[in-house]
Amino acid sequence: MKLDRLLGIITVLLQKDRVTAPELAKKFEVNRRTIGRDIDALCLAGIPVVTRQGTGGGISIAEGFKLDKSVLTAEELSGIIAALKGIGSITEKTQIERTLEKLNANGSGRAGVSQSAGQSNRAVSLREPIIIDLASHYKGQLTEKIETIKRAVIETRLIEFDYFYEKGDSHRRIEPYFVIFQWSSWYVFGFCLERRDWRMFKLLRLWNLKLCVENYNARAIPQKQRDFNAQFTDDIKLVAVFEPSEKYKLIESYGLNCYTETDEGLRMEIGFTNRDFLVNWLLGFGGRVKVLEPDCIADEIKIEAKKILSRYK
Repeated sequence: MKLDRLLGIITVLLQKDRVTAPELAKKFEVNRRTIGRDIDALCLAGIPVVTRQGTGGGISIAEGFKLDKSVLTAEELSGIIAALKGIGSITEKTQIERTLEKLNANGSGRAGVSQSAGQSNRAVSLREPIIIDLASHYKGQLTEKIETIKRAVIETRLIEFDYFYEKGDSHRRIEPYFVIFQWSSWYVFGFCLERRDWRMFKLLRLWNLKLCVENYNARAIPQKQRDFNAQFTDDIKLVAVFEPSEKYKLIESYGLNCYTETDEGLRMEIGFTNRDFLVNWLLGFGGRVKVLEPDCIADEIKIEAKKILSRYK
């Protein structure tokens, strides 16, 4: 953490003409004595840090000391900021703030980017117009789970947890390799010791997560397993007709050209992976959809409809 703090102090000093020790102490969440030792360390490392006492004093970098900032274009930096803020929605806030601080120029909330010869410097606002919230309503639990899994991957340690799914619930121990955000949800990918195979586990169904003491020897992940889309195959082929009033819901879920307009209504043919998800999704349309294929899904809809009706008798 000291190296991270020293880099942060250097960045602040390069971007501001002068800053006080209390300001640095507050920003990096340490006391003034620690900041004093950090300044001494920077001086010993050859960074020309100047300290002035009294009114108008403070800490600054000697004039003439420059840092080349021409590595990133404005467009590249804008993308980085948007991505960092997205990750910040499921990460400890201070980690992202420190990273953004290294991009933040002169404390104005804008990041400076040098351009090619003949062009003046431009600035990219840290207040990007793109907002990405990867946490939804579960930030507290989600952040803790992700941080635990990240630590397990870095330290090659097993994790164990209770898992709830359509067939019931079970206790699993796995070798974790990746935390993945895909299909609008967070997953952990790893080798399941119970199933002796590679598996994806949805974090919202995963509870009582524990970091185990035991380490594991990292396995080579088969190439086919690296295609995470292949974990979910569209084996259930649905053919259904929806009422025209449901057009916006179909477009919202599966795009503009996901159906064909017919005399009977909006005909949709699409593959699904999860049978329970499909049935629940169809039930959400009430009487405004008719399943044509497969028969097993149509029959299940009838059974569920009868159950619903029986509750209101």
